[in-house]
Amino acid sequence: MLIKTAPARIKAAGKADGLGDGEFEAIVSVFGNVDSYGDVVMPGAFVDVLDEWKAKGDPIPVIWSHNWYDPFAHIGTVMEAKETDLGLWVKGLVDLDPEARTAAQVYRLLKGRRVTQFSFAYDIADASWAERDGQDVYELRKFGALYEVGPCLVGANQETELIAAKARQLAAGVKEGRVLAQAHLDRLKSAHTALGEVITAAETSDPKSGSGTATRTAGQPADPTNDDPAAPGKSSAASDRSRSAQAAARLQLMTLTEGDSQ
Repeated sequence: MLIKTAPARIKAAGKADGLGDGEFEAIVSVFGNVDSYGDVVMPGAFVDVLDEWKAKGDPIPVIWSHNWYDPFAHIGTVMEAKETDLGLWVKGLVDLDPEARTAAQVYRLLKGRRVTQFSFAYDIADASWAERDGQDVYELRKFGALYEVGPCLVGANQETELIAAKARQLAAGVKEGRVLAQAHLDRLKSAHTALGEVITAAETSDPKSGSGTATRTAGQPADPTNDDPAAPGKSSAASDRSRSAQAAARLQLMTLTEGDSQ
């Protein structure tokens, strides 16, 4: 599972914008835009996954900042979703039940434009390298799954700084004699493994790493019959592994909270 975050282009939220209480509209993914990872979401990428959600008859969850571990972070549902010329448009409903304190606060943040980014969790079904204006980009042409969408305060490209700060804080605590909870240790081990896969995949696909492999020219088709590890197409697979491993490491580290320590 991967995560992508972008400025949300929140078009409306609440009665002042002609909507009902708790309702919002937003473009949560923009087509044709090269993001900080060098990814480009292509028109048509969401068609199949939206059809799958419709066939199931279940609403797409709206989750605050991908916090799957907190039931109160499940703040609402997507009422409508469709592709437009701009990107993926959604109309959502935030739960305003008095007991849903997180949802009510997030809704206030949306209406006040104090939160202006949205993110979604996904799997890739079809993607490949291409070239735009002399720049290598990774075109996401079809998603294999769309797990959830939701507002978030900080974009994915900024998460690494928060993770690094958290890791330093945990390390300092251990040196001072503090004992980490077993759940923390398990997540750290998983993140360590995932980060090792990132390094391995990067060295495999980077010709400057000294590993003897070569990257595939942007837009060059893969040759599945070629067993040469330096052959075209091998670096694309390595890149996919690297992206998946990065996402796994990020999710593991993001779940480290001070409240879990003991």
